[in-house]
Amino acid sequence: MTRRVTPEIGVGMLGYAFMGRAHAHAYRAVQSLPAAPPLRPRLISIAGRSRAALEDAAAREGYESSTTDWHDLVADPRIGLFDNGGPNHLHAEPTIAAARNGKHVICEKPLGRTASESLEIWQEVQATGVKHMCGFNYRFVPAVRMARDMVQDGELGEIRHFRGTYLQDWGEDAQLDGWRFDSDQAGTGALGDLASHVVDLAHFLVGDITSVAASTRTFVEGRRVDDSVAAVVEFAAGTTGTIEATRLAPGRRNALRWELNGSRGSLAFDLERLNELQVYRGDGDRPGGFSTVSVTGPSTPYGSWWWPPGHVLGWEHTFVHEIHHLLCAIAEDQDVAPYGATFEDGYRAAEVCDAMLRSAASGNRELVSYVQKLALGSPR
Repeated sequence: MTRRVTPEIGVGMLGYAFMGRAHAHAYRAVQSLPAAPPLRPRLISIAGRSRAALEDAAAREGYESSTTDWHDLVADPRIGLFDNGGPNHLHAEPTIAAARNGKHVICEKPLGRTASESLEIWQEVQATGVKHMCGFNYRFVPAVRMARDMVQDGELGEIRHFRGTYLQDWGEDAQLDGWRFDSDQAGTGALGDLASHVVDLAHFLVGDITSVAASTRTFVEGRRVDDSVAAVVEFAAGTTGTIEATRLAPGRRNALRWELNGSRGSLAFDLERLNELQVYRGDGDRPGGFSTVSVTGPSTPYGSWWWPPGHVLGWEHTFVHEIHHLLCAIAEDQDVAPYGATFEDGYRAAEVCDAMLRSAASGNRELVSYVQKLALGSPR
């Protein structure tokens, strides 16, 4: 029997730290899935600042080469997919340059440091015609995907309330001086790092946010980015909600939680119980309240890709699902939306985050306005 040969796509990665490791693992793991993608990733080259760290990362993750100049990646004809896991201030220029060179692109969130920068990235990349995805990986949690399908099918009725929090505890040390605490490089602190995930999940599950009333606070003396944000939000659908995020919540290592309340039921999710979705159907058949639904069975999202029921998945699998989705979109010339976050979604999340900053500064509720259509020219 002749074995079908899966065509390759060369991958160039900017960034070798936390996100670089997560994405490199996904490119390797996706090839062993029973539902193998129609393109096989080939890890061509990785770029970053430190030559020694790059050489170590290349050897560890399986890249064929490394470079301290990201321009080498975007010019390399062997690379068909540019993966930007670099600091926020390096999202715009390399990503746009890669797209102009005909490479499909995935860029970590937040897409840009501001809404205007995010709009520029979306507009410039969209004009090239390449596939683009913003790295909101929590869309690819099986429970989140199941929740969206339930909402879209009307199982919860009218969605009346959304609550989302993202709490971590590692930001207390005043000596922390990485790029995430530099306003020029990061743009914002907990807002862009954590709250943007909640904003995107709110958009994914409920729809556009239209206004915000927010407060931000910096607690660590001398720090130039926000340590926490809390906001009351309103949606185009009439839903109300709250969004909170901080990196100063002792004991909360990676506590992403959200809840949806509808006219016929509710859903609740906790990332630290990633394989479960809490479901309440207000039709009288569950008088005891919420029930726990396991999302590891073959009929659940992505369940047939992995292990027998009850053999749980982990955080790293969200990136495998995300990369699989992007590879299929590239190979089959399909839309990344609605399940994947496009650069438009990245831009829309940035508009909400900017509105939160405006509200925190003014003390007033701020409207969120979006660019609805782009005046695009010919692909470059």
